[in-house]
Amino acid sequence: MLSRRALLQAVWIGCIAVLCSLGAIAPAFALGGTQPPLNEPAPAFTLPTNVGDGEISLSDYQGKWVVVYFYPKDFTSGCTLEARRFQQDLPKYRDRNTEILGISADDVDSHAEFCDSEGLRFPLLADTDGSVSKAYGSWLGVASLRHTYIIDPQGILRERFLGVNPAVHSAEVLARLEELQQES
Repeated sequence: MLSRRALLQAVWIGCIAVLCSLGAIAPAFALGGTQPPLNEPAPAFTLPTNVGDGEISLSDYQGKWVVVYFYPKDFTSGCTLEARRFQQDLPKYRDRNTEILGISADDVDSHAEFCDSEGLRFPLLADTDGSVSKAYGSWLGVASLRHTYIIDPQGILRERFLGVNPAVHSAEVLARLEELQQES
């Protein structure tokens, strides 16, 4: 059974997610903090993960495009839908020399269960203290907000998405990625 605090946190995160998905919060407001500037190096990070050697750094992906998406919580409806869409489109991303990294405050064990449950074949990273989410302006006290960033092969932040709609988000990211790759 959920504690009262955990239940209130879940309700709060759900309310924020609904408001963001309905466009009630303007993206320029950047709920969650200051956004890192576009066309400058993306904030570096190293976080524990449920795959490989147990730790992933952004620098591990030099020479590849990277989609870093922050999400509130494993196993919630919007987060599950968003993850499924990224998984469904994963071959298209990989055909474009692009890797997907999901980040939330959930721990590595939760990520492992979520990946197994949903058949996810991309890494989920555990930002349990919110430090990376804060660096990307995607932290709301107890959870990451639903924000996504595209980083180019040189580690430069090229695009950001705030107020994401999980049902169509992967398609939006893929379309913008194609535009960015054609420009470069």
